[in-house]
Amino acid sequence: MADEIEVDTDDLERRMKGAMESLRHEFGSLRTGRASATMVEPIMVDAYGSPTPINQIGTVNVPEPRMVTINIWDKGLVGKAEKAIRESGLGINPQLNGTIIMLPIPELNEERRRELTKVAAQYAEHARVAIRNVRRDGMDQVKKAKSAGMAEDDQKFWESAVQDLTDKMIAEVDKALEAKQAEIMQV
Repeated sequence: MADEIEVDTDDLERRMKGAMESLRHEFGSLRTGRASATMVEPIMVDAYGSPTPINQIGTVNVPEPRMVTINIWDKGLVGKAEKAIRESGLGINPQLNGTIIMLPIPELNEERRRELTKVAAQYAEHARVAIRNVRRDGMDQVKKAKSAGMAEDDQKFWESAVQDLTDKMIAEVDKALEAKQAEIMQV
């Protein structure tokens, strides 16, 4: 019986990778001076009486490195989409061309770049905390297994496995943060 006790490291790894995926998504929404379709994903437009993501009322394209275009399908929503972009806090001034909203991405100044690196660091810290919470859950599983009769050697093995997984994922977060900060500071 005691030999069959195992800790579900696959579940822990899946949850840690979920935190990494969330971090990548948050990094994608950070404006780096380069156009990206993900930067407009959080924008909600009041369409047909309910808040709707902008990418569900039009086609988002990146035709050139410093331009995002949104081709709104319903002419009646163009004004609402433009207003939502202005109020989103992206710091981009939309230009209308019929049903197409063009978003020229301006150069970032040094101060704004530093602010964005701090925001990226906050996102990374949230991911680290999420990964550590998963680690704590894994260690709790090991403790429960120990009280259920797990041998001390097995306990040490599983604790080590959980810690190694945690260290690997934290290193991935640090690497992703370093790359994002370098991308933001690139002129």
